[in-house]
Amino acid sequence: MDDRQTPGARSADSAVVDIWTFRTDSSLQAADLVGFTVEASDGRIGKIDEGTEETGRSHLIVDTGPWIFGKKVMLPAGVVERIDLDTETVFVNRSKDEIKDAPEFVPETSHADEDYRNRLGGYYGGF
Repeated sequence: MDDRQTPGARSADSAVVDIWTFRTDSSLQAADLVGFTVEASDGRIGKIDEGTEETGRSHLIVDTGPWIFGKKVMLPAGVVERIDLDTETVFVNRSKDEIKDAPEFVPETSHADEDYRNRLGGYYGGF
């Protein structure tokens, strides 16, 4: 039986779209998370530098500081597991290695690069 025949099953395309959608409190704005610490499933990865809630393209940009030699990473909104407002921490459901091994984010071009977004969505949606 394929996805079209299984009630409730998602196609690969819907998984990629879902990875770009926040699953947390809808009253919270991504921009309000700037400066929050980001915790992977196995430890801290950095602080949120920017966030967006574009329909089907929501994401966070995380400054990893010295962890990945000062690089920034783009995290699709769907990897956000929960947000602790008291400690200003965003918890994501990926490990540090999974985040480090993701397609590389290039600040000057990746925001508008549809190929990059498709690769990144496919990468994170495949877990």
